Amino acid sequence: MEQTEKQRALSSLRCGQSAVVRAIETQGAMRRRLQDIGLISGTRVECVGVSPLGDPAAYLIRGAVIALRREDSDGVQLCT
Repeated sequence: MEQTEKQRALSSLRCGQSAVVRAIETQGAMRRRLQDIGLISGTRVECVGVSPLGDPAAYLIRGAVIALRREDSDGVQLCT
């Protein structure tokens, strides 16, 4: 039996959860910024904090904690 990977957006991670980046669907300058901070295919990402209102959230990416708005993290697809 084949094991299927679940795909979801980075913004769906809850505090303490982690997953691996599958793709970045955002275009333009924001795509470049996300790649510059280390969000590339195969990178493990962990949600380490969420603001009281849920936006922004903080993610551990390649040893650095980065805060991203929901509208930006929606464009990052993960496989879990």
